[in-house]
Amino acid sequence: MLLDTPICDFGWKAPDFTLKDPDGRSFTLSENLGEKGLLIMFICNHCPYVQAVASRLASDTQTLMAEGIRVAAVMSNDYHRVPADSPSNMKRFVAQHGFEFPYLVDEDQAIGKAFGAVCTPEFFGLNSDGELQYRGRLDDVRMGSTSQREPELLNAMRQIALTGKGPERQTASMGCSIKWR
Repeated sequence: MLLDTPICDFGWKAPDFTLKDPDGRSFTLSENLGEKGLLIMFICNHCPYVQAVASRLASDTQTLMAEGIRVAAVMSNDYHRVPADSPSNMKRFVAQHGFEFPYLVDEDQAIGKAFGAVCTPEFFGLNSDGELQYRGRLDDVRMGSTSQREPELLNAMRQIALTGKGPERQTASMGCSIKWR
């Protein structure tokens, strides 16, 4: 099911959390805010929208991390119902696409619900105080298009790193619904 995300609730304070990746390494939001902010992405392996942007996502996040902006992805789908999203498949997905950010398992789906995540992919750009400043899409490329792209997420996160504030105009992300229990 194709869904659009709500618009950005500027200043919403992200709840702290600790999640683990498929190898058991922990990631805590408050320890990873950084002075230039933090990007939290909700993604999964099986979604054709995530698959379509995976190479651009890998490239843009590598750029952001090289510039000192922290990045993590959360997988909130019920992987018992969607085995393609299991932790072992998450590891394969990371290797296949060259993701360098932590890819975390939201086993009880509490973090997806706390963030109000709706779909995959979905992007939450936080400033250094953990306040939401971006809830938009990766870029303006439509599925199957090869047109020149405007890297909206990359530009927004750079603006947040510089000013602490996200762009006033944002276009909602769109993708597959999160598979809730």
